[in-house]
Amino acid sequence: MGIIHIFGGGLAGCEAAWQLSRRNVECILYEMRPQIMTEAHTTSSLAELVCSNSFRSDDSTANAVGVLHEEMRQCDSLIMKAADTARIPAGSALAVDRNHFSENVEKAITGEKLINLQRTEMTLSELSPDAKVIIATGPLTSTRLSNEIANLSGRESLSFFDAIAPVVYTESIDFSKAWLQSRYDKNTESNGSGDYINCPLNKKEYDDFIDDLTSQETIEFKSWEKKTPYFEGCMPIEEMARRGRETLRFGPMKPVGLTNPHTNERPYAVVQLRQDNQAASLYNMVGFQTKTRHSNQKQLFRRIPGLENAEFAKLGGLHRNTFINSPRLLDKTLRFKQQERIRFAGQITGVEGYLESAAIGLLAGMFFSYETRGSEPQIPPKNTALASLLSHITNAEHKENFQPTNINFGLFPELPSKINHKGKAVRFKGVERKKALSERALNDLNSWINCS
Repeated sequence: MGIIHIFGGGLAGCEAAWQLSRRNVECILYEMRPQIMTEAHTTSSLAELVCSNSFRSDDSTANAVGVLHEEMRQCDSLIMKAADTARIPAGSALAVDRNHFSENVEKAITGEKLINLQRTEMTLSELSPDAKVIIATGPLTSTRLSNEIANLSGRESLSFFDAIAPVVYTESIDFSKAWLQSRYDKNTESNGSGDYINCPLNKKEYDDFIDDLTSQETIEFKSWEKKTPYFEGCMPIEEMARRGRETLRFGPMKPVGLTNPHTNERPYAVVQLRQDNQAASLYNMVGFQTKTRHSNQKQLFRRIPGLENAEFAKLGGLHRNTFINSPRLLDKTLRFKQQERIRFAGQITGVEGYLESAAIGLLAGMFFSYETRGSEPQIPPKNTALASLLSHITNAEHKENFQPTNINFGLFPELPSKINHKGKAVRFKGVERKKALSERALNDLNSWINCS
């Protein structure tokens, strides 16, 4: 079959390369940075984490994201290895030191003999017409390659905006007002202190903040961007606030599970900050992605108690993410229907989230490895998180209203009814349902791993 060419050194591209190398398949991994930078990346590192340092919940017993984590661990995922090694305190979530994480990935990639890393932009027209390709260039695909994809697909592509949260220097936070605590005291720190910094607001402070936030000047859109929708899972805070004064208080500023030790009361609203690096010198404002102008952000966020003197390592921002209409364009093994020598992987396929992107890279690498052995790709068992995510982006029924999604239990096949003590068939509900879905997924994965 020859060499597999992988475009993009993000999480999906690196995971695809790793999976191929594990199966003795040679590949070339192309990363255009630092030759060509994007508006969101700040380094030339492989697998740079742009938006957040969190891989979200690591609970594999009752959380869909945690199930995906565990499935990928069992599939020998490079991204999960790197994340576990770079882990920092974040309650029940898996958060990482960004630099340490990227270093782990790059060290593994450059140390693998079957992976040839080339720091250059690559396009389809520069390869032979029969070259096998994985396009994993993510939402910030270069203009030249984007045009090639659009031309090949009949311009069946969609786009949305994604926003970045600010990062604060820890030493600039006022701990006479802020405190350390995880919601409901779900800690990972051995000393029992919380994994999140909490900045409390009373009702007046919250109302004043909302008034100030909704009156801020925001980034202006170019004419071609004005009809581009936001992704609901990463909505800028000012857009949330405009949906109703209480929206933020029931979202990223919800005060539940927290008690202010300075007053022994539950605050009216809370801004949480999550550790962003291993040294704990940086914390990011959880859920505070914004398109407010940089010139106004410092003044706005310094209205929050505890952040009056905050110094920012990074301010919030906004970038345009592009994804293809995968249910229309891809088959069940991620092959591009117009040219089956091409597979797509990662966020460009319409998955949302670091691990979801890496998971599609993992599958693309595995599927190509099957073909090198002359066999048909084996799709993961339908009850797994991997299969549920794959089904969402390749199910033709979704092609008319396809939108990006994170992994969630709504994508999993429903459980059969159980018989209660009265002999009546009833559905699983609540936590019991989540636990049953999680257990079934992980049990069903084993047979597929053994033959992959």
